[in-house]
Amino acid sequence: MANDTRSDRGIWKKALITVPAIVIVGFLMGIVSNSGFANGWYADLAKPSFQPPGWAFGAVWTTLYTMMGIALAVVLDAPPSAERSRGLFLFGAQLVLNFAWSPIFFGAHRIDLALVVILVTSALVTATIISFWRIRPLAAALLLPYLAWLCLATVLNHETGRLNPGADSHPLGLTGA
Repeated sequence: MANDTRSDRGIWKKALITVPAIVIVGFLMGIVSNSGFANGWYADLAKPSFQPPGWAFGAVWTTLYTMMGIALAVVLDAPPSAERSRGLFLFGAQLVLNFAWSPIFFGAHRIDLALVVILVTSALVTATIISFWRIRPLAAALLLPYLAWLCLATVLNHETGRLNPGADSHPLGLTGA
């Protein structure tokens, strides 16, 4: 009789690498781009009335990056397959765009371009969730709060541009900025 029980020990070994890597790179991208309210350009912008307090962003992103790292470890622990390769590619693509958003928005003051990036990121995260679901539903479920936060961040990005005409260094005409 075959052993149908699966050991998840490999997941946690992988998570010891994936979680800190994602959290640290995300943190470094924030520092490099001078993200948040310490950024003079951003501090002077009008903010949407529903924007969470500044401290919430660090707490939320740390939690989301941790969950993303665990989701990645879960999929890395699955047997190799075409779906796993597709899921890992999608995950990597969305992660690159995620890390690019802060330098684009906070560093380059490109509100409209950041909006395009976050929309594409959201589409890639949705595709990643679908792919991960086919591999291990837990991995997909771990990404759902991330997608929800991206939806809020997308609206915040758009509204920040709309409320601040002239703030975008190279507007694309998407938010009126």
